[in-house]
Amino acid sequence: MEDEPCFECLQRRLQSDFSNKLIFSYGVSDSGLPFGSSAVVQMADPNGEAASAEFILVYMPIHANDCLAKYVDEYLMENPEGSYKEGIGDIIVSEINQHQAEVGVPNLTDETASSDSLLSRSESLLNGDRKIIPAGLRYRSSKCNHSSRFSCSRMISALAPVARIGICSDFIFEELASDFSSGSVEDHVLCSLSLLIEGKATGRDSINFLNLVGIPSFNEDIFPGCLRHPNIAPILGMLKTSDYVNLVLPKAPYTLENILHYSPNALNSEWHMKFLIYQLLSALAYIHGLGVTHGNICPSNVMLTDSCWSWLRICDNPWLRSNLSSGNEECTIISSSRLGCFIAGCPSQDRYADLKLSPSIDWHLNFDRWWRGDLSNFEYLLILNRLAGRRWGDHTFHTVMPWVIDFSIKPDENVDEGWRDLSKSKWRLAKGDEQLDFTYSTSEIPHHVSDECLSELAVCSYKARRLPLSVLRLAVRSVYEPNEYPSNMQRLYQWTPDECIPEFYCDPQIFRSLHSGMADLAVPSWARSPEEFIKVHRDALESDQVSCQIHHWIDIIFGYKMSGQAALAAKNVMLPSTEPMMPRSVGRRQLFTQPHPTRRCATWKTGNSTNKLAVHQCQGSELVGEKPLLPQTVYLQDLEEAAAFSEHAGHLSPLYCYHPKNLADDVSSVEEPPSESSKKGVSKTPELGNRRGVPSEIDLNYLLDYIEVDDEGSVGYQELLLWRQKSYCSRALSEDVAKDIFSVGCILAELHLRRPLFDSTSLAMYLENGILPGLIQELPPHTKALVEACILKDWRRRPSAKSLLESPYFLTTVRSSYLFVAPLQLLAKDGSRLRYAANFAKQGALKAMGAFGAEMCAPYCLPLVVAPLSDTEAEWAYILLKEFLKCLKSKAVKSLVLPAIQKILQATGYSHLKVSLLQDSFVREVWNRVGKQTYLEMVHPLVISNLFVAPHKSSASAASVLLIGSSEELGVPITVHQTILPLIHCFGKGLCTDGIDVLVRIGGLFGENFIARHILPLLKNVVRYCIDVSSMNKPEPMQSWSALALIDCLMAFEGLVTVLPKEAVVKELTEDQSCVHVMVLMQASLEIPVLQVAANYLIALCQRIGPDLTAFHVLPKLKELFDELAFSQETANGSGSLGRALKFAKSKVDEEAQMGSRMDLVLLLYPSFASLLGIEKLRQCCATWLLLEQYLLRCHNWKWEYTGESSRTGGENISANRPIFSKGSVSEYNPAKLLLNGVGWSIPQSQGIRGTKNLIAQKRFYSLHQDPVERNAASSSIRKLEPWFWFPSPAANWDGPDFLGRVGGLKDELPWKIRASVIHSTRAHHGALRSLAVCQDECTVFTAGVGPGFKGTIQRWELTGIDCVSGYYGHEEVVNDICILSSSGRVASCDGTIHIWNSQTGKLIKVFSEPSADPLHLASPLSSASKINNDQANMLNPNSLTSGILTSAFDGSLYTCMHLLESVEKLVVGTGNGSLRFIDVVQGQKLHLWRSESIDSGFPSFVSAVCSCGSDRMQVDGAAALPSWIAAGFSSGSCRLLDARSGNLIASWRAHDGYITKLAAREDHLLVSSSLDRTLRIWDLRRGWSAEPIIFRGHTDGVSGFSVWGQDIISISKNKIGLSSLSRSADEEGQHRVAPQKLYMPDRGTRHLSVLSSISILPFSRLFLVGTEDGYLRICC
Repeated sequence: MEDEPCFECLQRRLQSDFSNKLIFSYGVSDSGLPFGSSAVVQMADPNGEAASAEFILVYMPIHANDCLAKYVDEYLMENPEGSYKEGIGDIIVSEINQHQAEVGVPNLTDETASSDSLLSRSESLLNGDRKIIPAGLRYRSSKCNHSSRFSCSRMISALAPVARIGICSDFIFEELASDFSSGSVEDHVLCSLSLLIEGKATGRDSINFLNLVGIPSFNEDIFPGCLRHPNIAPILGMLKTSDYVNLVLPKAPYTLENILHYSPNALNSEWHMKFLIYQLLSALAYIHGLGVTHGNICPSNVMLTDSCWSWLRICDNPWLRSNLSSGNEECTIISSSRLGCFIAGCPSQDRYADLKLSPSIDWHLNFDRWWRGDLSNFEYLLILNRLAGRRWGDHTFHTVMPWVIDFSIKPDENVDEGWRDLSKSKWRLAKGDEQLDFTYSTSEIPHHVSDECLSELAVCSYKARRLPLSVLRLAVRSVYEPNEYPSNMQRLYQWTPDECIPEFYCDPQIFRSLHSGMADLAVPSWARSPEEFIKVHRDALESDQVSCQIHHWIDIIFGYKMSGQAALAAKNVMLPSTEPMMPRSVGRRQLFTQPHPTRRCATWKTGNSTNKLAVHQCQGSELVGEKPLLPQTVYLQDLEEAAAFSEHAGHLSPLYCYHPKNLADDVSSVEEPPSESSKKGVSKTPELGNRRGVPSEIDLNYLLDYIEVDDEGSVGYQELLLWRQKSYCSRALSEDVAKDIFSVGCILAELHLRRPLFDSTSLAMYLENGILPGLIQELPPHTKALVEACILKDWRRRPSAKSLLESPYFLTTVRSSYLFVAPLQLLAKDGSRLRYAANFAKQGALKAMGAFGAEMCAPYCLPLVVAPLSDTEAEWAYILLKEFLKCLKSKAVKSLVLPAIQKILQATGYSHLKVSLLQDSFVREVWNRVGKQTYLEMVHPLVISNLFVAPHKSSASAASVLLIGSSEELGVPITVHQTILPLIHCFGKGLCTDGIDVLVRIGGLFGENFIARHILPLLKNVVRYCIDVSSMNKPEPMQSWSALALIDCLMAFEGLVTVLPKEAVVKELTEDQSCVHVMVLMQASLEIPVLQVAANYLIALCQRIGPDLTAFHVLPKLKELFDELAFSQETANGSGSLGRALKFAKSKVDEEAQMGSRMDLVLLLYPSFASLLGIEKLRQCCATWLLLEQYLLRCHNWKWEYTGESSRTGGENISANRPIFSKGSVSEYNPAKLLLNGVGWSIPQSQGIRGTKNLIAQKRFYSLHQDPVERNAASSSIRKLEPWFWFPSPAANWDGPDFLGRVGGLKDELPWKIRASVIHSTRAHHGALRSLAVCQDECTVFTAGVGPGFKGTIQRWELTGIDCVSGYYGHEEVVNDICILSSSGRVASCDGTIHIWNSQTGKLIKVFSEPSADPLHLASPLSSASKINNDQANMLNPNSLTSGILTSAFDGSLYTCMHLLESVEKLVVGTGNGSLRFIDVVQGQKLHLWRSESIDSGFPSFVSAVCSCGSDRMQVDGAAALPSWIAAGFSSGSCRLLDARSGNLIASWRAHDGYITKLAAREDHLLVSSSLDRTLRIWDLRRGWSAEPIIFRGHTDGVSGFSVWGQDIISISKNKIGLSSLSRSADEEGQHRVAPQKLYMPDRGTRHLSVLSSISILPFSRLFLVGTEDGYLRICC
């Protein structure tokens, strides 16, 4: 360890070099100790806080003849000022040609020369500037033999072309970080490529970059250029000080090692594994082409970005190794020696001097040393921490140690008191078993431990005395309070439920405080100083008391007690990750799956300077002169156990390369010895005639041809073997190159196996005897062939990286996706990335690579469209989204594109892209791709959200037009529940006028009856509710909300008045017992602005209906208001007191226009009605007219003047005396402005000045003198002719808007209150209606039932008018199941056979049936990947059924039920003998068969129900992934769970005591089942199969079916429905109850209702359908 600096010294040096402008996050160590030469750092902002971007700073020592140091020095010599410049020089073309002559490459004038790759930025070429080349071409003095082709400086320039070179300073680092964050480092390359795609003039950067990624092909003879390979980690800077060079790299969020350890499911797709390996090989081909090798390829050196794009790290130690067998001894790229501490006599050197850890961890060796007593507990635990990935100094993932004492007394091995129980976790000791059992039993996901064993909060609290206050404020508490931190060790131990940290065993400085307000951490009374405490505490860790128990703690933290039954017994079940498919950089890694062996009896004692091992007599008979206490056999047994455990944990010592001396010298080979050139690695630069020059025709058409993907299946195994045979004959490699290939093969194998292919033992056996590990047999055949080729014992026969890249193992989609995605990974601006992706996609790239290739590229492109964009970038984003919509399959659109659209629509403020997405054309395309149901679930609520909470006027206008335009196609039920109600729900929450306009215009589209039945009743209910709230003593926020909601309601009324005929306005708004507007005006408790708005709209309404109807309907209702105002105290006094005012911002209007008190209603109303009706008529109706006119004259100087035309004259007279409330544009909706200014009606700006008459459906006017009964009868008859005439008003189910006024998501705040009422019924079939299937648009329903002659018939119903529009009559037997297929409008129906038919025409397409069983052709269980096209090979095994009713009813060859796997468009069909048949409905053929053994011996059982989990999985190798499991229910009551990929049985259990009628997968982990045993059961698959389900009881008859919506389940049993909820807790007796009730029919109540046979929910219409045994289809709510 003395060769490396400690992290403390590293931090001090970093702060010194960069003037405290860099923040040291944590150090990076190869060992388990805090020593290392790399650190993760961040720039500090002006406030001293860490910036977002993280970088890795690598300290490289300067030694004599160090090529890297020479490279930097030579550059700085050319820049003596030490200014901050790029690591490239401005050299004119003549200098390039001069150097080319020296190395023997073509002149630049040759158009085919690949030396064009030396030309840099395209701007320079276009503008005629001087061309620039890598600095390595200038410094010819840095010549050495590390490469057979190029100098070291040339090679460094090629591998680090973007590196900035300068003297170490904070300014340089800040500029470097700024360039990286802004994306300007490689932006010119992407711009050049975009110009190429657009067909415009471009420089050579685009062609040079395409050469790097294999176009026209990967080249092993590379001329170093100035462009970085996209899969090589970018070195951003080389910053020099007097004694070292700092290399600066961006920190990637993950490494491949992280993924393999913490989230292996993130790479569970074989395609993604191939894509990752393809990237590594591409980088290796480039490196090998330069004449060098990597030499240390392993998962920890493969960096992964957020999108899991790989960077091969090349600045590791050693950085690069020579291909030469002999090199220049005076020249080294990077010395193998390591740095020591920067400060002489650093206390860290003495602190860890007694430890024996080495940088390279060999777990086998260290375990053996620890087990024998040669290694301390402390050191061994550090090794386990390092293997688990824990990092010393990283507070989020710190090294963990056990607490071993409770600090109450000084530890004494002879006393049991004071020692911690290591067989239990600290969490368990702190919380107690009772609390953990309660947590486990009551949690939705059963677990005992919800957090890390060592949280960031605990670590920062432990180290509070040494950490900056900014860190404590961020991690512990935002307000720093020093007294809240534990003051002594015993209090600290009692306070924390977390484990310990190693500093408490080795670092006395942790007790001493750096903060003036925080005292030192007090040591226990039995220790005189922190140093003494550390010694005693460390001795306790090494004591026999701990050594005999430490294996229990290891089992809990790192071992087998982390999972399975052992974790359950130890109360150590962890809360699993919510997103197992997402990559993670930290997590709990389980190192062992078997119990850890007990350490042999030994005590490690530490002295001042030496280590002494005190060995007890029980240690073994091998100690000379000591008599063993244990028999020899016991010792041998323990030794065998330890050896077996060591072999079991071999994966902890992975090996990815070998030392040349390990390879046998007598490798047999039939080939000739390698030539001299091959010994030196890659051959010298070939002649021009042998080079494959850059074709001049590389343009857009060439790229599209290259990227095009043909319809390809899986790779032929024979083709792969043929390639492997040819690769043997390829050009021989050097041994170092072959070792890199060996490492790649090991990584590929580990990706599939989830564990390393080689450890030290297996690698030694392979190199000596050629025996491959048995694990290799577990690889897929194609992968196995490639891995075997890479790890061939004869390294001369291994393929090159170029040969591997061109192998048939990599599908065309891999190559195409790589070409499309690679430019996006350049260090460029997001705008440039978006431009490139959009232009390339627009030119047909996504279409050329096919749906699967486009899906693989989507995760790299779609994040670009989510960020805030300029208008130009928004156009590119729109193009890109449209191209993905066209090219992706519907499932991929739903899982990839729609989440991006959601984020865009959720963004606040102006967004040009958002407005574009809200256009009808785009949304309709989304609609067509994913269906209405998905649109309503994922997009529609966000469209509505753009109408409230301060929306931008452009997006609000676009959203309103979209909602209006889509309402007719959605239909009345969905429009009411998904648009009208959510908008009303937004009343009072900042709903803009465009939102209210949506209500009005939708009403105009659907007509007068729609407004009268659905909108007006809801608005009236809201008004009544708000009035009730205003009269109660509610909190101020509630009162303010009710006032705003009232104003929104009144605005909606005003708009609806303009689209309703005069007669309808009179009927709906004034014929009631109380006019809504008058009702508001009568409320003395309402705010003054609300009264003002109501008065204005009442006047407008009266003007709409005219003076006669006003005098007849409105004026009598105003009489009470006028009387109240006339006799009020304010009238008598002549002054008004201000009413309760709302606390809103003042508006920029004339104060004279505002009402000051409620008495101002007299001024607002009386003159207006006098003008409208005439003063005489007003006086006749208003008995208090004299008092009111006296008040107006006294206070407002108003007096009626007769001028002949009373209406006009009166209006003119009052115009100057009463406030005028402008009805101008109010598109910028502001509730305060509306309250203070009054409101007016406006339409969306995008709709111009369209008259509302264009939106009004044809009206039917009634005579005002018509008899009300006749009028109602006429209205009823007309209503039945309208679409959706049967749909009831939602106001009938109105219990008060209790959900209003709350802030939250629209989806969660609109509960469905089921009334169990039949709203319409029709006779669908002659006999029983057996099955229902509802289309996604909820407008079409298919019913299957018994027709004439007891044949099966299927009817297609349009719910708009409850009309049967078509049907299918091809069944000879009764249909028992029906399923709507997601493709081409086809339907599958089952009557023992499967019929596929066209739903529009009723034409039969295909019939599937099982032929008579033949014992000579039995089908074995096949995996889902296998395909058999021969029906004979798929025949069922004829289980001999015993005689009985089941045998006669269900033959083994009959289909009994079916289920659609939507993701793959396949049917899973249950059979009469318990097997499952898969049918490809797209190809129209039967697939594999999963046979089922008899569950109950001697009793026949058929499949009665099938379902699968409903999650969308990542697609694999071009085919959509199957759901993860399929469940089958049987007539015997048993249930089976099968792996959907392999067909393997996961579990089988007795689910019910009777026939299972239905199964449904509510979530991935929840299975719902119903049975004739009268119960519903919920199975939580996460709890295991032995766990008791949630049982819903309450039905008195068998449950014949159910349907699930959200957390609610509606079940049917005989003639009752049962309501149950997954979210409802058990009753006092611990039982879950179903609430059964009979359906209610308005004409006959609950009497004489027939037995229910089927049920289906229309979730977005808030309806459900039931079928009955007598053939009726009933629509219920």
